[in-house]
Amino acid sequence: MPPTRIYIAGDSTAAAYDRAQAPQTGWGQALGAFTREGFEVIDLARPGRSTMSFIDEGALDAIARDIAPGDHLLISFGHNDQKLEDPNRGTYPRTTYQRYLTTYVEAARARRAKPVLVTSVERRRFRDGKAYESLGDYPEAMLALAEVVDVPVVDLHALSLAMWDELGEERTKEHFLWVEPGHPNYPEGLRDDTHFQARGAVEVARIVAKAAAAQGIAGDAWTDLDRAVSEDEIDWPETLPELL
Repeated sequence: MPPTRIYIAGDSTAAAYDRAQAPQTGWGQALGAFTREGFEVIDLARPGRSTMSFIDEGALDAIARDIAPGDHLLISFGHNDQKLEDPNRGTYPRTTYQRYLTTYVEAARARRAKPVLVTSVERRRFRDGKAYESLGDYPEAMLALAEVVDVPVVDLHALSLAMWDELGEERTKEHFLWVEPGHPNYPEGLRDDTHFQARGAVEVARIVAKAAAAQGIAGDAWTDLDRAVSEDEIDWPETLPELL
């Protein structure tokens, strides 16, 4: 019997990365650590994409050709939709953003697959020791749309913001892509407050899996949600598969 597949359409925060980019890791790349046998995560999120550009490049069409009845499609965009200065990516929360999200929902339902909306994970932003929001109206626009189109939603934005606030300004550096100089892939080091290293991706994936399990999303896909996951369990392939 073929596995039930959990597809991910999203941006760089969810995307998979190859060995030359390690330790950068998207939460979709780590999600399989919390799924049981009989389920397969297919992470087709791509860096730099918005709800608009992912569709315009044909990536949603590629998913629609392959996704099957009973599969799930996790839909998570917002970071690049904010780039209103870019006519190829920017969308407006209550209009174009919601319309494009609806296109993903309809594409999944047309194949009798099950769409799931996932609000964008929050960046590492602190003011006076408190984590603060940077994603504007996009999370709320997705939550509002979920009610209108009757789709389950994982509020990753709120859940991740709470986690960053609890961890604090210094400890969150261990989750985001802060790399000391001398790393073979980043010889000059890196200070990235949007993307994750393995530890952060695992914990964000854990949030997604726990929220999905609590809502009955993907049925009995989820397992061992509180277990420790080592970096060795993350697969950074030599090359990533082509989407189209």
